[in-house]
Parts: sequence; C-alpha cells; structure tokens
Amino acid sequence: MENIALLFVCLAIGMALRKFRRVPDNAHTTINAFIINVALPALIFQQIHNLKLDPAMVYAVLMPWLLFAASAALFWAIGRQLNLAPATTGALAVVGGLGNTSFIGLPMIETFYGAGGMPTGILIDQLGTYLALSTVGIVLISVYSEGAVTRADIAKRILTFPPLIALVVAVALIPVQYPPLLTSVLSRLGGTVAPLALVSVGLQLRLGELSGNLGLLAMGLGYKLLLAPLMILALYAGMIGLRGPTTEVTMFEAAMPPMLGGSIVAIQYGLNAKLISLMVGVGTVAAFLTLPAWSWAFALF
Repeated sequence: MENIALLFVCLAIGMALRKFRRVPDNAHTTINAFIINVALPALIFQQIHNLKLDPAMVYAVLMPWLLFAASAALFWAIGRQLNLAPATTGALAVVGGLGNTSFIGLPMIETFYGAGGMPTGILIDQLGTYLALSTVGIVLISVYSEGAVTRADIAKRILTFPPLIALVVAVALIPVQYPPLLTSVLSRLGGTVAPLALVSVGLQLRLGELSGNLGLLAMGLGYKLLLAPLMILALYAGMIGLRGPTTEVTMFEAAMPPMLGGSIVAIQYGLNAKLISLMVGVGTVAAFLTLPAWSWAFALF
C-alpha cells in the first residue's frame, strides 16, 4: 500500500506548497508539461514493452472505451439540459469517463486480487485507458476547449500528442530488447508521473470551492464511482455472462476514480480546472470506500 500512501502525501504536498506560497501560481503548468511530454511517454515505453497480448482479454481492453463513450453521451445530454459551459461539460465527460487504471488501479488489483490480476490491469490501462485518452479523448477535449477548433487542429493534436507517439513506437519495439540503462532511465522517469500529477492537482485543489461545485462534483463522481462499474457489471456479468478472474479485475478497474493523466491533459487544454481538481482529489479519497464494496459485489457474480 506504499503507492497509495504516496498519492495522498503528494496531494497534500501540492496543497501545502500553494497554501504557503512556496511556488508560483502557475507552477502546475510547468509540471503538467513535463508529465505530458516526458514522464508519461517514458511510462508507456516501459509498460508496453512487457505486454503479452491475449485475445481472451478483448472484453477487458474494450471496457474503458465503452465507459468513455457512455460518459461523452451522458454529459453531452446533461450539458445541453443544464446549459453548462463547454469547458464544464468537457471536464465532466473526460474526467468522468477515464479511470485511474494504473497508479491506483494496479496497486488495488494487487491488494484485492493478487499479482495474477496485474497483466489484465496493464492491458486495460495501456490499450484501453491511455489509448482512449490519446485518440478519442483528445478529440473530445479539443471540441470542448476554448476557442474554435477545426478538424485539422484536432488531427494535429492527436498526431503530435506525445503519449500516442510513444504508444505507437513502443508497440513497434516490443520485439526489441531494451538495454539495461534505457530500462532504468524509463523506469525512473515514468515513476514520476503519479507523484507529480498529484502535486499538480494539489496545487490547484481548493476545498473551499466545494460549495459552488457540489452538484457538478456529485454528477461526475456519481458516474465514475457508481454508475460506470454498475453498467459494466450489468453488461459483462449480466447480459454477456462473462465469469472468472479476468472479468472480476475488469469490473474492478471500471470502478477506479478519475484518471490523473486525463485530468492533466484536460486542464492543459483549458477545461474547467477547478472542477477537474475536485473530481480527482475527492474522487481518489472516496474510492477507498467504494472500491472494497465493489470488490465484494463483483465476487457474488
């Protein structure tokens, strides 16, 4: 559980740095740029290289895509009904639709399901969550970001998105043996994603703003922590009839709180930063109550 404790410590560090004015007000922008352009690609290079693709895990990889599509449709409808600002609708759709399937997901899988569930979690994370963020995620973020965006702009953002480039190159390099020095460097750089992302969120997290965002926060986290895993449970275990450890881990990953990388990218592109920071911070804490309950529920099927 050391990884989980580290997340909370880094979140508190970010909040303390802001409170005591130890960093500039825009310090998070530099941190975010480092994560997107350096740390996240390094993490992808490292994790993808050790993947072993299994056709039986198609449903596992498909899960994040389904939840992201459902989130986009749901919050588009809610945004129109409530006349929400595009930046707010986009924040709900993106951050509510992408789960933290790595930094919280993988340690939680190991805690509840043992090391045998880790390959499923890694596949979900890399070919599901991160690939969705790097493609349709960027499209949705671009549509809801400030200013007019053309199709050419969206295409450029996708094709020049560093994590997507890293993903494509990493898949091509799977047969190639990395030198030990490169493996070590990638591991150290990739290991900075989670702590830096939580520090960045902490720098922007202002719990005093809860009162003005409670309704939106409840909608976003209600979908991510409750409705999303319930839908996957109903679809996979109920309608399709899937069973077994892989299915349990897949449903468990569906219950994860909002994705750190997705939140950083959404903030970077001008979506509602206050709401996003609240969703990540509050959602991460709340997940420690909801995840054990979901693990118990999934075991019943």
